[in-house]
Amino acid sequence: MPVNIPRDLPARATLEDEGIFVMSQERASHQDIRPLRIAILNLMPTKIATETQLLRVLGSTPLQVEITLLHMASHESRNTAPEHLEAFYATFDDVRDEYFDGLVITGAPIEKLDFEDVDYWPEMTEILDWSTEHVHSTMHVCWGAQAALYRHYGVGKYELPAKTFGVFNHRVIAPEAILLRGFDEEFAAPHSRHTDVHAADIEATGKVDLLAVSEEAGVFMAATPDFRQVFITGHPEYDRDTLAREYRRDVEAGLEIEKPQHYFPDDDPEREPVMRWRGHGFLLYANWLNYCVYQQTPFQPDTPGG
Repeated sequence: MPVNIPRDLPARATLEDEGIFVMSQERASHQDIRPLRIAILNLMPTKIATETQLLRVLGSTPLQVEITLLHMASHESRNTAPEHLEAFYATFDDVRDEYFDGLVITGAPIEKLDFEDVDYWPEMTEILDWSTEHVHSTMHVCWGAQAALYRHYGVGKYELPAKTFGVFNHRVIAPEAILLRGFDEEFAAPHSRHTDVHAADIEATGKVDLLAVSEEAGVFMAATPDFRQVFITGHPEYDRDTLAREYRRDVEAGLEIEKPQHYFPDDDPEREPVMRWRGHGFLLYANWLNYCVYQQTPFQPDTPGG
């Protein structure tokens, strides 16, 4: 079954060219089925690229998924046209009385700021608190994961001496977890962040389980025992060239940046990176949609704890 997105969303053409099954809202309305209601809170400045990446992995399962895109009302986006936000996005005020089967909260390039110094932090905390009652399962990604761990459990973040940047190897430490069904014992995933959360701090909460870690990149995946809250510190949804574009952007801006680790063949930025994380990225989101959302959410989404 397809991911249900607006007919004119720019991501649609890209996904159709890749063979991802997408469906217009008009066609979906004629099917006698309740689709999963999934919201995406897109905090990234490159919103169209992030939409495409997330819709790609969310559209890889047999489940019909109805997508609601959200942006922050308290923050003015400088990299996305207002017309795009007006046409395809809602704000929290638009949906605060609604219920969703799932929510994805993306990362944001603001890790070095204290949480309270982020201009939209009051709105962010309101959304995080709302999600515990109005969403059955929330997938928090990168800065979104750090923000949620801090808000819900008081887990702090630590600035790194050098950016964690590249494609790193990870090992599964909870093979029985439903989120990791079908995973190899070791798998690759991209990271791009200036801050870190510590495994010991997460374990000290007594309420969040570690699921996968990396010797080089640290914690990768954690979740509450009921999988109502999932935390991913990396970017398994990234495209082949996402890290390359980030690297070249920073080089052109004159910033100090090392080449992404374990990414370019022979560490040569002129060579095309090998995609070696997509399979597990698709599997992660498929497991989340199936086991953490579809298999557990009540038929009526206005009772998310049922």
